[in-house]
Amino acid sequence: MDWNFIYRNLPLFGKAALLTVKIGMAGIILAILLGLICAVIRHLRIPVLREITSFYIEVSRNTPLLVQLFFLYYGLPKIGVPTDAGICGMAGIAFLGGSYMSETFRSGLESIESVQTESALSLGMNRFEAMCYVVLPQAVSVSVPAFMANIIFLLKETSVFSAISLMDLMFTAKDLIGLYYKTTESLFMLVVFYLLILLPISLLGSLLERRMRYAGFGD
Repeated sequence: MDWNFIYRNLPLFGKAALLTVKIGMAGIILAILLGLICAVIRHLRIPVLREITSFYIEVSRNTPLLVQLFFLYYGLPKIGVPTDAGICGMAGIAFLGGSYMSETFRSGLESIESVQTESALSLGMNRFEAMCYVVLPQAVSVSVPAFMANIIFLLKETSVFSAISLMDLMFTAKDLIGLYYKTTESLFMLVVFYLLILLPISLLGSLLERRMRYAGFGD
C-alpha cells in the first residue's frame, strides 16, 4: 500500500466526494417531492393522473439508472435539448428515486386506517387539511426505515455518474488507476469515502427510527 500516493490524492477524492454528495442530495430532494406527489395521487385515486404516475413508476423502476443517464445526456441533444452533466445526474437520480419514494410513501399512506381521515373530517377539516395535518405526518413516520434505505440506495447509485463524464468518486478512482496503475490504493480511497458519506446517513436513520418508535409514532 502506497500511503504517500493516498495522502497526495486525498484532496482530489475530497473534491469528488463533495460533487457526489451535492448532486446526489439535490436529486434525492427532488425525488422525495416527486415521490410524495405520486403517492398522494395514487392514494386518492385521481383519474388520469393515477394512470400516468403508475406508468412513470413502472418505467422508472424497470430501467437502470445508467440507461436513463445515457438517454438524458446523449439522447436529448439529438432532439435539440441542451444538456449539462450535473443537471443530467440530478435529473437521473430524481427520476429513478421518485418511483422508489412514491412506493415508500404509498405503503405508509395505506397503513393509516381510514378512521383517521373520517375523524379529521368530523372535526371540520376538509380532505386536503386531513391529508396534510393528520394522515401524512403518520404515514411519513411509518415510512422512515424504507425512506432512509432509499436515500442510501440512491447515493450508491451515483457511482454511475462517471458514465456521463462527471468527476465523481468512481470517475476519480478509475482515472487514477488508468494514470498510475495504483488499483489497490485507488479502490481503498473509493471505499473509505463512500463509507464516510453513507455511514452517518445510516446511523442517522437508525437514530430517527428509534426516536419515533419511542415517541409512539406509527403505533
